[in-house]
Amino acid sequence: MASPASLVKFSPAKKALFMLSQVRGMAAAAAATQVQPRMKSFKVYRFNPDKPGDKPHMDTYQVDLNQCGPMVLDALIKIKTEIDPTLTFRRSCREGICGSCSMNINGTNTLACLAPIDENLGKTSKVYPLPHMYVIKDLVPDMANFYAQYRAIEPYLRRKDMKEEDYGKVSHLQSPEDRKKLDGLYECILCACCSTSCPSYWWSGDRYMGPAVLMQAYRWMIDSRDETTKERLEQMEDKFSVFRCHTIMNCTKTCPKGLNPGKAIGEIKKLLYTFKG
Repeated sequence: MASPASLVKFSPAKKALFMLSQVRGMAAAAAATQVQPRMKSFKVYRFNPDKPGDKPHMDTYQVDLNQCGPMVLDALIKIKTEIDPTLTFRRSCREGICGSCSMNINGTNTLACLAPIDENLGKTSKVYPLPHMYVIKDLVPDMANFYAQYRAIEPYLRRKDMKEEDYGKVSHLQSPEDRKKLDGLYECILCACCSTSCPSYWWSGDRYMGPAVLMQAYRWMIDSRDETTKERLEQMEDKFSVFRCHTIMNCTKTCPKGLNPGKAIGEIKKLLYTFKG
């Protein structure tokens, strides 16, 4: 950019443009320094089992939204980085793929990386761990039971003619039509938002498999390459595995991926009736 001393060799028009750009730059800098902070209150659930006598409680943090990303996860990262490094939560991909940052935000089970911050500065955002699960620390729930239930349905291709040494070596083709049947099922990221929003899972989580696991069970039941649909259905015949579902549909309403676990459970029930008939 030309210096004021060098303006003597410029035409009047160029001098005017230069001075205008200088004025605009100074005005922009002045405006930037005068931006008012937008302070947002976050109440976050805290619990540290390693701290003697510590009981669950809520801590309040103030975050300037002008200096923060648009999602709740951005606010939590900012709190941990700049305000309270003891805050504990899970997170990984930040793109709604891994399911790590599932939690209850303003009363709804969702993913913190997909939940936009409510920009109403007069309203406090409240962040809790997923409900009705044991809490390891702060916003980190114990997912051991959830993953044990997922493991129990054997979520992988099962073939009666397969030998152990053939796994990973033999391809099983599938038509586009059969592949399309899996749409809306395979996208589940096992974040547990749906299962922990289900009252039946709250009260019978030790025996009722819950929406997420049942949807994945159905995904393998209807996979044209799997040959153990009968055995998979037999696993669902007790009164808790699938029939504890009362079609409340909290699961479908809260799914951050827009899936429909309630419909999948209904399809399993229909398959069971057909299987028994």
